[in-house]
Amino acid sequence: MAFFNESYLGTPPWDIGRPQREFARLAMHSEIRGTVLDVGCGTGENAIFFAKHGHEVWGVDAAPLAIEKATRKAKESGARVNFLVADALHLEKLKRRFNTITDCGLFHVFSDEARRVFERSLRSALEPDGTYFMLCFSDKEPAGWGGPRRVSEDEIRETFHEGWKINYIREASFESSFHSDGGRAWLTSINSV
Repeated sequence: MAFFNESYLGTPPWDIGRPQREFARLAMHSEIRGTVLDVGCGTGENAIFFAKHGHEVWGVDAAPLAIEKATRKAKESGARVNFLVADALHLEKLKRRFNTITDCGLFHVFSDEARRVFERSLRSALEPDGTYFMLCFSDKEPAGWGGPRRVSEDEIRETFHEGWKINYIREASFESSFHSDGGRAWLTSINSV
């Protein structure tokens, strides 16, 4: 995790200074609902956007520098977001549940074993019939520029096959400083059952 914290000494490629288009669209189409947890929130652009659209929002990240920057951005923008340094693999420690959990680029950094732990962690923090939205790099994104592990549709289905209902896995775009028009990604909507 030191790598991610050190990334925030500057501006990491995933910190684009605005919410991801895919998450902004979800909010504009009322798919983001109720209380929201933005897991792996980085410097808080998505969380701040959701708060400005009337949601009670929490943002968690394991990188203290990211949370420091997110807290400052929220204060400067007048948005009310509860930002915390927390481990996404242990969301039960938050001791609360959310109607919506969003994940912008976290799932694809986990190993296979960590994905199983993360799935259980999500379950501990999501209300029954709550929705988890994930944006991750797709296996359709060509290799060559480095970046995170690519994820296949089958890997998503395997991770969330028991106790979840996959509403959709659709092709999407993941904006970063490496891509002028966004990298190929999956946007996934999954309900707890």
